[in-house]
Amino acid sequence: MPKIVYYVASSLDGFIAGKQDDISQFVPKGPGVDQYLTDLADFQTVIMGRRTYEFGYAYGLEPGQPAYPHMQHYIFSGSLELPKVSDQVHVEPLARDRIRQIAAGSPTDVYLCGGGAFAGWLLDHGLIDQLKLKLNPIVLGEGVPLFGNSTTPARWVPTESESFSDGIQLLTYERAVD
Repeated sequence: MPKIVYYVASSLDGFIAGKQDDISQFVPKGPGVDQYLTDLADFQTVIMGRRTYEFGYAYGLEPGQPAYPHMQHYIFSGSLELPKVSDQVHVEPLARDRIRQIAAGSPTDVYLCGGGAFAGWLLDHGLIDQLKLKLNPIVLGEGVPLFGNSTTPARWVPTESESFSDGIQLLTYERAVD
């Protein structure tokens, strides 16, 4: 079965965005960022929460259109309303069974884009199989935590690490099986 992979940029202190969703301190380009973009090409399915999808509007994403043209998008929200929706974009109610069904039907691993509250909910329900951190050499001090407000303990087994000249480290972990 395809894995749900939380592939996300993080600060050293565990934030995926700073105060007011600021991402300006993250490394914007270089070999670590290039590797991340190359890796995204391997996914054909993406899941995300409403806030992550709407975050893309500030970067030119048109409401109802896919953020990644080569992927099927599943946006989990009870309140998102979109005009003219692409056939690649599906708005779904938050439900464990539906997430499992999407993963089971995906031709590739599933990219969990963004995170925060949605990633925390997935963690709480044991739905993240792999964590791939694009660790940036910054400390933000506050912002959007990697797993939102989740307090669920979880153990992860490191499986791969790669360092790049732009300061980024790509760290891969598999969820530990108890």
